[in-house]
Amino acid sequence: MNKETSWKIIGMVQKLLSSMPYSMSVKTGAFLGTLLWAGSKRKVDEAERRCVSALQVGVTGARKIVRGSYMNLGRSAAEFLSMAKVRDRLHELVEFHGEEHLKKALERGKGVILLSAHLGNWEIGAAAIAAKGYPMNAIGTGQRDERITNLIIEKRAAERVTTVSKGFDLKAAIRCLQRGEALAILVDQDVRDKGVVVPFLGLPASTPYGPAKIAQKLHCSLMPAFMVRRGTSYFHDFYILPSPWEKGYPDENEDMEVSMTLCNNAISEFIKKYPDQWMWLYPRWASTEVRKK
Repeated sequence: MNKETSWKIIGMVQKLLSSMPYSMSVKTGAFLGTLLWAGSKRKVDEAERRCVSALQVGVTGARKIVRGSYMNLGRSAAEFLSMAKVRDRLHELVEFHGEEHLKKALERGKGVILLSAHLGNWEIGAAAIAAKGYPMNAIGTGQRDERITNLIIEKRAAERVTTVSKGFDLKAAIRCLQRGEALAILVDQDVRDKGVVVPFLGLPASTPYGPAKIAQKLHCSLMPAFMVRRGTSYFHDFYILPSPWEKGYPDENEDMEVSMTLCNNAISEFIKKYPDQWMWLYPRWASTEVRKK
């Protein structure tokens, strides 16, 4: 599908969702996710293979998980595009667990890195934190179409979530942390030879170590945080976990493989609890699979 076609589809979907109540928008998103699942045989087959390998489940179980993942992605996209409808109701839709960890860490004035993954609806999670009055920043991911990238940035900005950079920018990340703010970073991505290879769901995966290195240098707190959906509804639970380190950040001489193993373990545990809410369509282990050949 070319860029123009994709952009026209997004425009039509936005127009369709804007005409619906929020609850119907989310159901429509799930339906669109199912259509995408049904029409993406090659990508679905690859996602199921990854699921079987990582979770040690059968093909039937993997098919159910991956189908649920596509439906969750559809719901999440619909929620993101429709956030303006519930801007004043986020406190009703999102229940926080462990907010005291975030509050205490921010009080240190060193900034906080919220380490997360493409799980549940991560965009609603960032918006919910900002709605509580916390200074919230996020790293942007450049899309194939610059218009889509800008749309995401605009939607975030409307919810008081600042996109500090398009793609990981070390200086931009450091600046918001030095201001004592929160920065969300999704680290469940294959960064090839730019990361450290440590277990992710039990399989070796190239993992970005930038967040741990920054926390190590700036002494800002680094803590896992995950947004998960309640079943198939539009209600969510946001979990902010204590930092894996007693001081909140890795020791000066701690190896990055050790640091990122701790981080990946936290992410993996949540994915195992909510496997149909993780984005299995992403080739998480692509570069390490090549190395094993």
